Amino acid sequence: MNHALTAAAAGFGTGLSLIVAIGAQNAFVLRQGARRDAVLAVVGICALSDAVLIALGVGGVGAVVVAWPGALRAIGIVGGAFLLCYGALAARRVLRPGTGLRAEGEAAGSRRRAVLTCLAMTWLNPHVYLDTVFLLGSLAADRGPLRWTFGLGAGLASLCWFTALGFGARLLGRFLARPGAWRVLDGLVAVTMLALGATLIAGS
Repeated sequence: MNHALTAAAAGFGTGLSLIVAIGAQNAFVLRQGARRDAVLAVVGICALSDAVLIALGVGGVGAVVVAWPGALRAIGIVGGAFLLCYGALAARRVLRPGTGLRAEGEAAGSRRRAVLTCLAMTWLNPHVYLDTVFLLGSLAADRGPLRWTFGLGAGLASLCWFTALGFGARLLGRFLARPGAWRVLDGLVAVTMLALGATLIAGS
C-alpha cells in the first residue's frame, strides 16, 4: 500500500509539474474560465485527452519494456536528457520572465468554436505527446508493476489542474497574470524536472 501511494504521489507531482508550464492550452483554459464560456466542455476535453495520452504512454512504453528490457535503459537516458532540457528552459524563464498569462483577449465566440480550439491545442501540439506519451510513459515504466498507479496519479493531477484553472479562473486570473507568480511556478518546475532527469539518467 505504501509503495502504491508513493507511486501515485510521484505521478501526481510529475504530471502537475509538466502541466503547469506556461502554454497556449493553459492560457486558453484561463481565458474561457474568466469569461465562464464553455468551461465544463473545455476542462473535460483537456482532462480526458490527457488521461488517454497518459494511458497510451504507460501502456505503450510499458509493453516495449516487457518485450525488450534493454529499452528501459535507452528510454531512461533519452527521457532524462529531455527532462534536463525541460528543467533548463523553466530555469531560463525564471531568470527571464515573460508577462504572465492574460485572461483578456478575443472571445471564443461559441461553444463549438471553443471545443474545436481546445481539441486543436491539445492534439496538434507535439509537446503534448512528448510530455504525456513519451516522458510520463518512460517514468512510469521505471515503476515496474506500479506504472499504472503512477499514471493514475498523473491523470488525477491533470484533472485537478484544469478544474482549478477553469472554474477558479475568476479568482486565479489576476494572480496568474503576474509574471512573479509564474516565476515561482517555473522555479518549482525547474527543480522537479532537473532532479527527475538526473535520477532517471543515473538509474539507467
